Amino acid sequence: MAIRNPQSWMWAEACEMLEQAQRLQRQFFRFGHAAESQPRWEPPVDIVAQDYGVEVTVALPGVAPENVQVRVDSGALNVIARRALPLSERTTQVHRLEIPYGRFERRIVLPAGRYELIEQECVNGCLVLRLTRH
Repeated sequence: MAIRNPQSWMWAEACEMLEQAQRLQRQFFRFGHAAESQPRWEPPVDIVAQDYGVEVTVALPGVAPENVQVRVDSGALNVIARRALPLSERTTQVHRLEIPYGRFERRIVLPAGRYELIEQECVNGCLVLRLTRH
């Protein structure tokens, strides 16, 4: 069993925490209107091979399915939409915002082949896309 060098382990942990803080800052503190057209975050995805082709699940809790655009082109799947901030004229104070908001765009490179979107549905806050391979 290898024993970790405490100094190098602590340094690595500190660097990782700084990188995570920088990612969070870039992701959550871009609420200005000037960058509104730019994607602000990327939803996580799962890609699973099936008999008919590929099933892609995109985690989109709080995003209305009718507001999502999906395109298949050049060996990739593009998912674009926006999650609105939960603020209204009745909001008096924000205590915490950990869920990413704003415009997102996710380009998902598919396994080799030509694909066609055959089914799109929303299940438990996830967008499930089924693509057939030609």
